[in-house]
Amino acid sequence: MADDELVHAAVADGIVTITLDSPANRNALSTRLVADLNAALDVADAAIGAGDGRAVVLTHVPPAFCAGADLKERRTGPPDSSPMVRAMRRLMDAEVPTIAAVKGPARAGGVGLMASCDLAVVRTDIVFAFTEVRIGVAAAIISVPILRRASGSKLASAFLTGEQFSADSARDAGLITHVTDDVDATVTQLCDGIKMGAPRAVAETKRMLRTVPETPLDDAFGAMQALSEELFSGPDGAEGMAAFAEKRKPRWQE
Repeated sequence: MADDELVHAAVADGIVTITLDSPANRNALSTRLVADLNAALDVADAAIGAGDGRAVVLTHVPPAFCAGADLKERRTGPPDSSPMVRAMRRLMDAEVPTIAAVKGPARAGGVGLMASCDLAVVRTDIVFAFTEVRIGVAAAIISVPILRRASGSKLASAFLTGEQFSADSARDAGLITHVTDDVDATVTQLCDGIKMGAPRAVAETKRMLRTVPETPLDDAFGAMQALSEELFSGPDGAEGMAAFAEKRKPRWQE
């Protein structure tokens, strides 16, 4: 780990932990931080490819999860949002589940980063805000992951006014999945649960959750019938059913 990294990646016990570490500006999305985030995602990709990464956890040092764009930097020239788009796409498209562990406030682009993860575990007292309209811009790029998972109507007031909203409101809108007093314990429980499943089955389930709602009915049934039959007749399905019958753990849990 380099001393000047703004994002760190560590692999242990099948989990890749990516930590935003720029507390001086509340983990704002500076050019350096986003570049380091993509470098950390390279580490995650390598671990996943080697079979050492079963889940990716995106966390942070205090006080904030992410304050959004680095506005001081944005004033100096035209922005290039491509690296941020790439980071969000990589979290969304990763072969393994991605989990945001949020123990501090998130604003604007920080909410988009969180929403790019499959699961978002948030401390009970955390508040969010889409502050873009208050500085004369729109929450444009981050609307892509956010509105794919959350109710636009329930978030309309927050988008249009920039007002703060609570973790409970965010969960009600579908933006986050877990509200808890102990983020780390909840994330550990989720990671342990993910590791109970066969890697391919988990990967296909993540893909299913994303694609089935947007697929026409007949196409969805056709694709899912083919997937079900393939998995039931495949090696993992055979191993899982044999382990169930023999009252033992399947090999991927050993």
